Amino acid sequence: MAKYYGSVGYEETVEKEPGIFVEEIMSREYYGDVVRNNRKLENSGEINDSINVGNKISIVADPYAIQNFWKIRYATFMGQKWKVKDVDVEFPRLILTLGGLYNG
Repeated sequence: MAKYYGSVGYEETVEKEPGIFVEEIMSREYYGDVVRNNRKLENSGEINDSINVGNKISIVADPYAIQNFWKIRYATFMGQKWKVKDVDVEFPRLILTLGGLYNG
């Protein structure tokens, strides 16, 4: 099993001005393991195929991660930001399932 160290992005709603709220991404660093490592190409009718990974990353969660797992938007893997499609809570860990590239 490969080791993991990377950032996980959380979407936070912050008030910029009175009555004006915007969504910002805040990242935090985590250690863990790469549980599954695979990729797939999907032909979506575009010129180039879309690359999706089906990787599963198990991170050691801190209290913030456990309380805000529903806000997770991306995780870094191999130098790229990937969308987090699914999060399984298996205390004291979170299992993140990655999808396509994150463009946020």
